[in-house]
Amino acid sequence: MDAQTISADTFSLLTLWGNADWVVKGVMIFLALASLWSWAVIIDKLFRFSALNAEANRFEDKVGSGRPLEEVGQESSSSKHPLPKLLNAALREWKEARSRGAIGDTQTALLIQRIDRVLDSNIARESQKVEDGLGSLAIVATASPFVGLFGTVWGIMHAFQNIAIEKNTSLAVVAPAIAEALFATAIGLAAAIPAYIAYNKFSTDAGKFGARLEGFADDLSTAIQRRLAEKI
Repeated sequence: MDAQTISADTFSLLTLWGNADWVVKGVMIFLALASLWSWAVIIDKLFRFSALNAEANRFEDKVGSGRPLEEVGQESSSSKHPLPKLLNAALREWKEARSRGAIGDTQTALLIQRIDRVLDSNIARESQKVEDGLGSLAIVATASPFVGLFGTVWGIMHAFQNIAIEKNTSLAVVAPAIAEALFATAIGLAAAIPAYIAYNKFSTDAGKFGARLEGFADDLSTAIQRRLAEKI
């Protein structure tokens, strides 16, 4: 390739893709698929966290309205949201204990322990569901730059091969191959940066939602202890 054949079109994305080595093309395809996957997770998490927090706000308003917990729990018995699940799990333990007759001091302590264990188990399970998909974002964020770097190294090796074949060290020979190699790095960064930002954001959101579940569980346990103390 001589200098007269070099133009702006030589460095267009389509030209770089068409002239790239098959290994570099494979790297680019892999990174493009990883980016698509991470964006699918990102969009899903955006809608999911928005819906979870909106429903949590509505449910907490119901619980805080002063209505009987049994009534609120019955209305939300079919809900898949974590907060109604916590309420109904605690109410089941409460109803089962009351169905056995009067609750003494020993039974009260055991009931509170059972309720706390049930709530902790539900929180762990629901927190894990909320965090689903974050692992794939972490993988894309950490692996994509290295995969892109592999494509870059391979492309630069290809550039040196061109130098040896052409016996020419001019930019007309080296520049296109180097551009192809750097294109792989660019795609790796394009895949990694959104995944990294999203992973940190959603990890924070998941932690906040987990803390919200724990706070609700603590309030629920306190309310049940208060009712037990009043012998209701």
